[in-house]
Amino acid sequence: MRPWFTTEQLAPDTWVLSEYRHWEETHCYLLIGADRALLIDTGLGICNICEEVRRLTDKPVTAIATHIHWDHIGGHRYFPDFYAHEAELPWLQGEFPLSMETVREMVLDRCDPPEDFDVSQYQMFQGTPARVLRGGEELDLGGRTVEVIHTPGHSPGHLCFWEAARGDLYTGDLIYLDTLFAYYPSTDPAAYLDSLERTAALPARRVLPAHHALDVPPDTPAKMRDALRQLKGEGRLHHGAGVFQYDGWAIWL
Repeated sequence: MRPWFTTEQLAPDTWVLSEYRHWEETHCYLLIGADRALLIDTGLGICNICEEVRRLTDKPVTAIATHIHWDHIGGHRYFPDFYAHEAELPWLQGEFPLSMETVREMVLDRCDPPEDFDVSQYQMFQGTPARVLRGGEELDLGGRTVEVIHTPGHSPGHLCFWEAARGDLYTGDLIYLDTLFAYYPSTDPAAYLDSLERTAALPARRVLPAHHALDVPPDTPAKMRDALRQLKGEGRLHHGAGVFQYDGWAIWL
């Protein structure tokens, strides 16, 4: 059986760790600086991502969440030094708006889990971040700097990460090539458009999503922005409007 994590090197000091055995195909990114490393998201928590990270770097690692959904914070328990946005702190203290039974169903849905995985024991990570983020922070890893951008819409405290020196934009669940989710009560379609306005304005050379295909064209944020602008103009940028299909992606409102 193939391993749970698929590891791919994107640059000499940058790696993506992917969970292709789950239908959401979650991607976590390891950025290694001269002084420390940053792990953007930690996956579902079905297997120990820390073991994979330690094969790639011996530097201190800070975990940072694009947002506090189960498929992005599952491995946070291995990284006591983690950061999160202030808007989603209640979700780290037991106030996530879905039941544990629902989350477990989503974890197991279309999943090829390891033989020893017991979904009945699965728990969403809970904890207190070492640093609370608000957006606008610059994280110095030693020789490389990552900017934190608050991009609500998919979730209240969703974050994207911008490495201007390389033109790399890490987009979490805001931008990827599949169906974007903006229909949950905790989502905000109007804020989603505002966040796309911000990210589309960046001169990104590479767009690195949290799910599915890694080869996202750099003009994707602008195309998504334009599509949502049109929906807004038609009065359809709201919950319950339906699913809108585009070339290579869709949005569920």
